[in-house]
Amino acid sequence: MELNHAQMQVTSLLTSLVIKKKKNMVKLKKLPFCMRVLLESTIRKCDGFYIKTDDVSSILDWQKQQNQAEVAFSPARVLLQDFTGIPAMVDLAAMRDALAKQGVDPNLVNPRCPTDLIVDHSLQIDYSKCAIQSPPSPMDESHGATTRSPAGRPSPRGSSSSGSHCSGQRPGHRGGSVQIENTPLLCPFHLQPVSEPETMIRNQEMELIRNKERLQFFKWCSKAFKNINVVPPDINTVHQLNLEYLCQVVQEGEGFIYPDSVVGTDSHTTMINGLGILGWGVGGIESEAVMLGQPVSLTLPQVVGCKLVGTISPLATSIDIVLGITKHLRQAGIGGKFVEFFGPGVQQLSAPDRTTIANMCPEYNATVSFFPVDDITLQHFKHTSTDHTKLVVLEDYLKAIKLFRSYSDQSEEPQYSEVIEMNLSSIVPHVSGPKRPQDRVAVTCMKEDFINCLNEKVGFKGFHISKEKQATQVPFLHEGAEYNLAHGSVVIAAVISCTNNCNPSVMLAAGLLAKKAIEAGLKVKPYIRTSLVPGSGIVTHYLNTSGVLPYLRKLGFEVVGYGCATCVGNTAPLPESVVDAIKQGDLVACGVLSGNRHLEGRLCDCVRANYLASPPLVVAYAIAGTVSINLETEPLGVNSEGKDVYLRDIWPSKEEVNHTEENIVIASMFKELRSRMEKGSSFWNSLESAESALFPWDPKSTYIRCPSFFNKLSKEACTPQSIEGAYPLLFLGDKVTTDHISPAGSIARVSAAAKYLQSKRLTPREFNSYGARRGNDAVMTRGTFASIKLQNRLIGKTGPRTLHIPSGQTLDVFEAAERYQRDGVPLIILAGKEYGSGSSRDWAAKGPYLMGVRAVIAESFEKIHRNHLVGMGIAPLQFLSGQNADSLELCGKERFTINIPQELTPRQQLVVQTSTGKSFSVTALFENDMDVAFFRHGGILKYVARSLLP
Repeated sequence: MELNHAQMQVTSLLTSLVIKKKKNMVKLKKLPFCMRVLLESTIRKCDGFYIKTDDVSSILDWQKQQNQAEVAFSPARVLLQDFTGIPAMVDLAAMRDALAKQGVDPNLVNPRCPTDLIVDHSLQIDYSKCAIQSPPSPMDESHGATTRSPAGRPSPRGSSSSGSHCSGQRPGHRGGSVQIENTPLLCPFHLQPVSEPETMIRNQEMELIRNKERLQFFKWCSKAFKNINVVPPDINTVHQLNLEYLCQVVQEGEGFIYPDSVVGTDSHTTMINGLGILGWGVGGIESEAVMLGQPVSLTLPQVVGCKLVGTISPLATSIDIVLGITKHLRQAGIGGKFVEFFGPGVQQLSAPDRTTIANMCPEYNATVSFFPVDDITLQHFKHTSTDHTKLVVLEDYLKAIKLFRSYSDQSEEPQYSEVIEMNLSSIVPHVSGPKRPQDRVAVTCMKEDFINCLNEKVGFKGFHISKEKQATQVPFLHEGAEYNLAHGSVVIAAVISCTNNCNPSVMLAAGLLAKKAIEAGLKVKPYIRTSLVPGSGIVTHYLNTSGVLPYLRKLGFEVVGYGCATCVGNTAPLPESVVDAIKQGDLVACGVLSGNRHLEGRLCDCVRANYLASPPLVVAYAIAGTVSINLETEPLGVNSEGKDVYLRDIWPSKEEVNHTEENIVIASMFKELRSRMEKGSSFWNSLESAESALFPWDPKSTYIRCPSFFNKLSKEACTPQSIEGAYPLLFLGDKVTTDHISPAGSIARVSAAAKYLQSKRLTPREFNSYGARRGNDAVMTRGTFASIKLQNRLIGKTGPRTLHIPSGQTLDVFEAAERYQRDGVPLIILAGKEYGSGSSRDWAAKGPYLMGVRAVIAESFEKIHRNHLVGMGIAPLQFLSGQNADSLELCGKERFTINIPQELTPRQQLVVQTSTGKSFSVTALFENDMDVAFFRHGGILKYVARSLLP
């Protein structure tokens, strides 16, 4: 098929600027494919202002310009999920208000870049297994409402059931007392039998009712703003939807077709790189700027070529390959670089394998993890019912602009900054933990490693359990039967199919293993909190069609709904008897999940060890009931005949999995998804919302509140001011994550956020989560540094408290910040290495900003969080190499003055003076002139708002 007119337009544009010049053609062929996508975008969007012809030349001369030249990139689209999407949209709504007060038409505030907002992070596991939790009504603060129990009995709010514990019935039994502790939202509740379909339906119903106010705001956004597509809940997770529905590889618009590209408010946006689509995670603040027409500014990165060789072991799953490459690249030190995969091993990887590998890009600190489009990519789109004509155009276009990868012609091998070789034959099954995804453990060494963790001092790999207590076993009763818990006992097992386990093969492997386990007479102990959270309805479809879903259900892995649940801490509470046993024995209980995050305390406060594993291994460890087992030499259990059953007896072969996948994962599933997308949900379709250009803020709302970022918005930006006499709000160590800075899970009953919500006449059961309340700056500011795992050296113990230095009082972090602000005292934060690592969260910068934090001085920063700080006008300052707070003998109680010149430049060294007479230098991590401009304006939001003022 010949190229159509739009293709010829783009191709001739490239030809005139690049291909016609022989010298430039040579440079183009040597460019990594990810750089070629940047080049095409730069040529097409070149306007002489944001994007200049010098940017084109810099990319062509990438080998010489890497790590030096700054270029601007305009992605084809923006991807938001609701946790980070709601504050972004609230900010845009607030910007409309601010501009309207200045006499500017609020309708001018619209996303200029196509934007998709996916509501997928609001699901909580209220109902699990055959147990129903009957929560009080979560209706949006309509006091005096009543709820109905599953049996249909009305239960008025404020009745005797509102205590911290409640009576209830276990399945199949009336009467008795079941006390539930460690519940984030839903105590009290009653346990009653419920079928799996009802489990899912009721979770979805609770999700919609609990989040009705947020959903009404999203519905208003879908009508008020142009160029935005809002996908309602219970359709799909953001990453699955991006892979299965939104991605185009080639986009069409403004008379051109061009390569698809995306920036998203989630660090795992890189998952799309597996399909040859350039994309990475940015902060919610940066995404707002892109939505409003600002390009992403980046320094031309180094591109590391990862050469894959060797043959994959039949026992290795996608997650084994992912974690193997993660460890390999992390050890290679490729932080902040682009990675592009090539070599003969790439052709052994299916498209789902590639997206699985690309998903873990943030875990080895790369910015991009790119697989160029090749024949396997095209085969994937054929299987997903992509129109044949479109596929032909896609292939012809990519070949015409040198973006199609052919492994047959070695002469066109790109040049990379460096090449790292990975032998796929060396990969064996692994898990990752107990606290960090990069700490991989071979399954055969799991028992030995766990025992070592018990012995080690408290740290990333240690719990410091004395030798005499390591054999502790605590008996307890559950549903009338006696069980024992010990160190290593599994109490949470979650099979999750989003992000790094979106590959159908691993989910089918879990189902086939469950089938063989049931046939072998194996069971999962009933006290283990098991759940199955498919990334989308398509996963449920192929598990059901393949016949393995009933077997997963028999082992307790029931579909509880669609969305992010266990990974973000939305786990159903453990039975009280289990919690008591853990506390009684001071046990290191374990969670095993097939997600991508497992930071300590994230799944459940009393579960200290958490491991990432492939879905079939999650099922295997649930059956074993412990992680302190050698799955190669020790049996999982015994069958009804008393015979030992080993993992090798029930592990499905690669051939079995591939056969099932080929016969189940077919085009009809993707057709069904598209149909579901087009229909939407009846709840969403019937949801009422305002029709106005300005959002009607409800002063009584505790979910949606107009933030104060645009208060006193002036037309001109002020010159940078030095920070004088600042006190440290916190003195932190290494690896402070965004979970520590801005938790996404439950709101503790004794927290500053809880006090605020209680002042609004809400009860603890109505608190919902921090993630759900990200549209309320009052809640989120109070939730800043509210993690129970925060280790603050100013007070010497764990918890969300700090020292108010002038008074010597120990206060909640928010209360201390509030007192400092009342006294007009600026604040800083002292930290160690990798400050702000973990999930991308704009409130991890917005919260400190509203607390009065002016600068963070750390040994190093996670890239996205550094961008967030700059985007909010907070200075990210880095100790000079070889220096830190300890080497400079800082106690954290000094006052600090940071001299900031009016003519600030990128990466300028600044002088810091302390009240004790010490002086040292730091590097201001403003990477380019645009960063400096954002800092001068007090952040991206004010910068964009001022650009719209007359």
